[in-house]
Amino acid sequence: MSRPAILFVCDAGPDVGGGHVMRSLTLAQALTAAGATCAFLARPAVETVLDTFAPETARTVATEPFDAVVFDHYGLSAPDHRALAKGRPTLVIDDLANRPLEADLVLDSGPSRQAQDHAGLTPPGAALLLGPNHAPVRLAFAALREAALDRRAAGGPVRRILVSLGLTDVGGITGRVVDLLLPRLGDMALDVVMGGGAPSLPRLQAMADPRLTLHVDTQDMPRLTLAADLAIGAGGSSSWERCILALPTLTLVLADNQVAVAAALTEAGASLRLDASSA
Repeated sequence: MSRPAILFVCDAGPDVGGGHVMRSLTLAQALTAAGATCAFLARPAVETVLDTFAPETARTVATEPFDAVVFDHYGLSAPDHRALAKGRPTLVIDDLANRPLEADLVLDSGPSRQAQDHAGLTPPGAALLLGPNHAPVRLAFAALREAALDRRAAGGPVRRILVSLGLTDVGGITGRVVDLLLPRLGDMALDVVMGGGAPSLPRLQAMADPRLTLHVDTQDMPRLTLAADLAIGAGGSSSWERCILALPTLTLVLADNQVAVAAALTEAGASLRLDASSA
């Protein structure tokens, strides 16, 4: 029996960030482990993320032959899905619920999402996977959950802060946050995660501060998240990674689609929402 072939179509870029690729990659790796063959139809910005985090991942410039298609792209809607899928089974990962989707299955991990939010936007009979329980999160985080819960239960002062505001460092937000933190940091350690093309990177690399450690295009987010006592993070898909490892977070909303996540995490006591414009 041949292995099912899955095509992934996702987006990335300076304004979009790398989250679409990372969560699609998480799903692709799980499907590969289950016996599927996965490939990405990608523009150059997506290729850059794949080259950094999964260079072994197959790429393609064609859409044939594939047995199913996965979309994670806010710029595509039902006509695009139909044109690319050509009748094949389709999964759309979406947390906006703001446009028609042509999908057999919709995955929306929004914390307050209800089925009626997608009413009229999906075909009759489309299955909906709603809520954070369906968020694509790497197994490496789940593997550290017990250790993380034990560590959080032990309590203690904040000694290590993790700053993770997206690979693309939209608007140089990472550098501004570091500028605000350093004068107030005392003897705490600061782990800063960013992509190799982040606009703040050259300036932060020039800082000679022993408390500051830069992690550029790191493959080790699970360990960094476990080691931290507090995070300053964006309200995107990495929020669920921090939740799995019970890491208290100050959440900066960097895009409209992060508002609901930040509000839900604050209500649950997992996070405090901060105004990104003040950074």
